[in-house]
Formats: sequence, structure tokens, C-alpha cells
Amino acid sequence: MPPIPEPPTPRRIAVIGGGAIGGLVAALAHRAGHDVTLCVRTPLDRLTLESDGEVVDAGVRFAVDPAAATPVDWVFLTTKAQDTAGAAGWLRRLCRGGTVVTVLQNGIDHTERVAPHVPDGTEIQPAVFYVSVECTAPGRVKHYAGNEIHVPDGPLAARLTALLTAGLKVVPVTDFTTALWQKLFTNLAANPLTALLQQRMGIFSDPGMAALTRDILAEAATVARAEGADIGDADIDRVLEMYALVPPDGGSSMLYDRLAGRPLEHEHITGAVVRAGERRGIPTPLNGMLLTLLRAVDRELRAARKDTATVRH
Repeated sequence: MPPIPEPPTPRRIAVIGGGAIGGLVAALAHRAGHDVTLCVRTPLDRLTLESDGEVVDAGVRFAVDPAAATPVDWVFLTTKAQDTAGAAGWLRRLCRGGTVVTVLQNGIDHTERVAPHVPDGTEIQPAVFYVSVECTAPGRVKHYAGNEIHVPDGPLAARLTALLTAGLKVVPVTDFTTALWQKLFTNLAANPLTALLQQRMGIFSDPGMAALTRDILAEAATVARAEGADIGDADIDRVLEMYALVPPDGGSSMLYDRLAGRPLEHEHITGAVVRAGERRGIPTPLNGMLLTLLRAVDRELRAARKDTATVRH
């Protein structure tokens, strides 16, 4: 890990979600000198981060009861997009006028998704996160690659830059609609294909898989442009190049969810393209096929979780 720069003014930070993204942000925010609480469903005994061959313990606090939470300066919402409503209890207790909620989730409707669940006066900062990270066990996070958070340019971007000074790079962007679609593109092939095949990123070294990826993204690019995003062939090339740089044993968040038996995030990734295509009258047969398959897998995962819960009770 790089040396720790001069610490910023310490702030009270809450991170909602104890998965890979939440664990990474909590660990690095603590490393930057902040007072960090990681809000989780199940108690953890510790939080460790493995990066660049080094394993470090993060001395964050853990909280499991939203009713006991008090307002903080900054909240990072890192739950899966479909779990946003489930975080409403945390958001209501942690936020007050002036609290900033940075939404580190997939999809293209961050602000609309979170706004109904926060008090008046809360500032919502949509963000896209370029990182490859895995939760290898509860409280154990392994960082593979990437460290950039892209946010709309403006005062909140400057404040986030001052807040995160250890291991994370804030990138302000003027055209955030394009930024949202560019991030969606990074997930559009990797997430569904690795999850459906239950294989890791090494599959994209296969020429046939690379060609399929290009076709999936080209279909989505037509939709993105209709939605006002500046997306073209260069963005497709960038995604393929990025996949080639990820270690072959790296994975995607959707793959990790399937392997762990958790519900999938397909409606906010592949589903976002299909629904936008429907709005614009643009066919999306490849992404539509992936969405149908992912929905079938998700139904099976949810049924298995329901059966397990029934047996436990």
C-alpha cells in the first residue's frame, strides 16, 4: 500500500454494508484518520484488508442496530442497489441536515433510489466506483485492482477529495450521465457472464468470449446514446482492455453473490439497459437474453434461501 498522506480533518463516517465495497471503503477511510463505523446485519469480530500482498487490520467500530445509531458527517451507502430500501432505517438515523450520502452502487438512478429514505437537508452524491474487490469471508476483504471514485464535479467532489486521502482517488466529472453509463458498461458483460458460467475473469481471454462481450456492449451503446450518454467504440475497447488487466482469478460482484447464494443485482445492471431500450424503442436481444437467464438463476437462489430459512425456524 502507498504511504499515508497528511491526515484530513477527522470526520464521523458511517459505511452501510459490510460486503467487499463497504469493507474496502471503511478500511481506507479509517486509514485516512477518520472515526469510522461499519453498519452490518451480522456482528463481525474484525475487519482486515488485503492489498498488494499486505494484510492490515482496520480498527473500525461495528454497528448492527439502526435504532442505536446517531447522525454522522458522511455516509457511504455500499449495499446492493436492490437492498437500498432495506437500509432505510440506517439512513434515517445516520443522516441530518448537511450529512452527505455517497451512493456507491451499481445502476444509473442513484439519487432517485436513495432520496425517499433520507431526511430533508441530506445531500446525496451519486458515485461510480472502479475497483475489483472480493469479500473472501465475513470481515475479510481482498483488493485486486482499481481505486477510483467518479462523482459529479462541484463542491461535494472537492469535499470528498479532502475526505479520502488514503488509497482512494476521487475523479470529478462534468458529464455524469456518460460516467454512469461508462461504469455500467464495465459490469454489463463481466457480471452476467461470470455469474451465469460460474467462472472468473480469465474467461475473457477466450476470443469468442471477447467477441460476445463486444456485441453485448455495442447493443447497449445504442441505448446509452439515446439516453444522452456519449458512448462509442472507444468505450467498448476500454472495457475489453480493462477485463484483460484484471487478474484471471478475479471475479465480479454478481459472481460472488451467486457463489454465496445471495440474490443477484441483475435488474440494476442488465435490466437497466433492457428497460431503457424499451423506453426508446430500441431492441436489446442479447441483453434481454442475459436478463431472462439471470432472473431464472435469481429465482433459484431466492427459493434456496427461503427453504434454508424455513428449515432453521
